[in-house]
Order: sequence, then structure tokens, then C-alpha cells
Amino acid sequence: MSDQKRTYYIEVGSGEISSSSTDSPWNFKIEATDEEITKLREIFDSNYATDEQGFFRSHVPYIQYHYDRENDAYDRNLQQVYQMIHDLGDEEARNHIESMGILDVNPTKDE
Repeated sequence: MSDQKRTYYIEVGSGEISSSSTDSPWNFKIEATDEEITKLREIFDSNYATDEQGFFRSHVPYIQYHYDRENDAYDRNLQQVYQMIHDLGDEEARNHIESMGILDVNPTKDE
């Protein structure tokens, strides 16, 4: 894999990573190596799988949201995504993520 950084455009909601700013909507612009993009893709993929598990769990009425491991895992993954975007993003991305306060949140629940 290459250590050379390239520009990527990230759409967090859909988990989309694109090298073109015009192909689809995007939220954040980052500069990343192939390895960093692979790690970000793995987190997005993990969230997709966790989201599916949460969907099926949501049909079990006696398990409340705050006792739901899938939702906790999804939230942790999303925080990792925002941390990576903050670390790799341009100034606008960093400022926006800091204004969201998502990186200030530390989950206290055990897995």
C-alpha cells in the first residue's frame, strides 16, 4: 500500500468514501493514505453489520435501547469515524467535528 496521502470525500450517513467531490454528496474532506482509508472502510463496514443486528434486535420489545450492545457498538464505531475524520480532515472538518462535541463523549458502559 502507498504511504502517499490522497484527497477523499466522506459521507458519514451512508458510509461512503469517494475520491471525487462531484460524484455524490459528502460531509468532510480528508487527506489519507491507502492504509488509513482501509481502516476507515473497516469501521464503516462494522457499523453496517452492527446496524443490521440492531434492526433485528429492535423487534424484541423487552430489550430497552440503553441495554442494547449493538447500539453501544454502533455509537463507539461512529465516534471512531469522527475521530479519524478529525485527525485526517481539513480545518473545516476539524472545526465542525469539534463544534459537534462528539469527541468529548466517553461511553461509560461495559461491553
